[in-house]
Amino acid sequence: MLSNNPHIGHKVAGCLLFLSVFHINFSAGSTGKGSQSQDDMQHVIHHNQLDLREIVFVIQSQSNSFHVRQAERLRADLLQQAHTLKEKPPVVLLLHSLSDHEGDWSILPLLPNLSNSFGKNSSWIVFLEEETNVKTTKLVQVLSKFDKNKEWFLGKPLYDKESTIIHHYAFAENPSIFKYPDFVAAWALSTPLVVRLADKVRNEPLKSDFTIDLKHEVALYIWDNGNGPHLTGVPELCTEPEGSPQTQHCATSLSTAPPLCGEPVNKEDIFVAVKTCRKFHSERVPVIKKTWEKDAFFLEYYSDHADPAIPTINLGVPNTERGHCGKTFAILQRFLTSSVPNTKWLLVVDDDTLISLSRLQVLLSCYDPSEPVCLGERYGYGLSQGGYSYITGGGGMVFSREAVVQLLNSGCKCYSNDAPDDMVLGMCLNAIGLPVTHSALFHQARPEDYARDFLAHQVPISFHKHWNIDPIAVFNKWLKDDLRTKAAEGLDKSTKTEL
Repeated sequence: MLSNNPHIGHKVAGCLLFLSVFHINFSAGSTGKGSQSQDDMQHVIHHNQLDLREIVFVIQSQSNSFHVRQAERLRADLLQQAHTLKEKPPVVLLLHSLSDHEGDWSILPLLPNLSNSFGKNSSWIVFLEEETNVKTTKLVQVLSKFDKNKEWFLGKPLYDKESTIIHHYAFAENPSIFKYPDFVAAWALSTPLVVRLADKVRNEPLKSDFTIDLKHEVALYIWDNGNGPHLTGVPELCTEPEGSPQTQHCATSLSTAPPLCGEPVNKEDIFVAVKTCRKFHSERVPVIKKTWEKDAFFLEYYSDHADPAIPTINLGVPNTERGHCGKTFAILQRFLTSSVPNTKWLLVVDDDTLISLSRLQVLLSCYDPSEPVCLGERYGYGLSQGGYSYITGGGGMVFSREAVVQLLNSGCKCYSNDAPDDMVLGMCLNAIGLPVTHSALFHQARPEDYARDFLAHQVPISFHKHWNIDPIAVFNKWLKDDLRTKAAEGLDKSTKTEL
């Protein structure tokens, strides 16, 4: 299923030069829930000495310049810790630079190459997000408790309180029984598990073409209907802010740097395009007007019917029951004309999207609008077989002006008005080599569709859908800010960007 990229072996192997002999003996550590008995665990702790050179760190980085800086900052910190201890540096890989394969961010297609490069000379693959802070000595202590010759899947457990659409209503009778990792706390695979999974990826096609919530789907793949290991919860993998009293026992925490990259962008720099249709003029548009419309400086509603009371603009594209590709491309084309103000950023949302524009202003301070930036919640289609990533539309799609220019200049267009606009845009971006930039602060679904602990360390930017909720109450609880600076302070305090 997966053809090995000839370049990745060369790129990854180069990192072997950074291996060290960072040797530590351990006699204590906190317990994890695994398959080992207490006697076995004590035996492992006493005899299973672990070197830092046996751990490969993979930072789940992105190719956007801001995210590259974030990932390089984390890599430098890991290397500095080893230097301070007068040891040689560990292997630290940046995910976005390992190969040219678009699907690497979905992890599973990458496993064969990790197995080939590190299956014989490492014991653990530890995955980090850009804002994960790591205490390397503590992490080695934690990993040393587990028999590195067995299959282990370690992380901070999340679970669904109720079955959810983003997880395809898995475990509908009791969704809380299935645990999956919070990626920002770090998660780890023992090498024997990586090697076996790599063989499976090579020989068996993935069951789903779509990648929607990666952390849940990776856990499902590893669990394999009970044939593989379940997630073992590790209390030392934490999501509290770095330096807080709650992190004294933690091997990981959330980094507090940077995340503010400057002053929030001005309201005048963002043009907001709302997609609606006549049948929702009286149902959904009033919600926007009662919640976040007042925070927009430039905003237009695009519909199949011109209603001066709102007002809405008819783009000449008939309404469709699904897809809305024709309408979205008409919005992109209008954005580059003199019909609308010349702004640096375009935000495209659905009429049932709930969003904090003040928090978006803070987030966009980290991005260069002169670059082709396409930002939102990233999904994937066919990533293991040469597919593409796309920004899921309901959570909001943000484009720099340069991205819109390059997209339209490519000649890419809808194959029908009712084609799925977000997926067509993903195909277009992939064809011209523009990356999709992911932020976990945008949400395609409702707050109740996400694990409570996952949202607990976020300052979210958007949610989507009015189904079975009071959307105004949801906005007031999750997205309302009294002052614009409140969003900036919240993001700065605990690095909630999850980028």
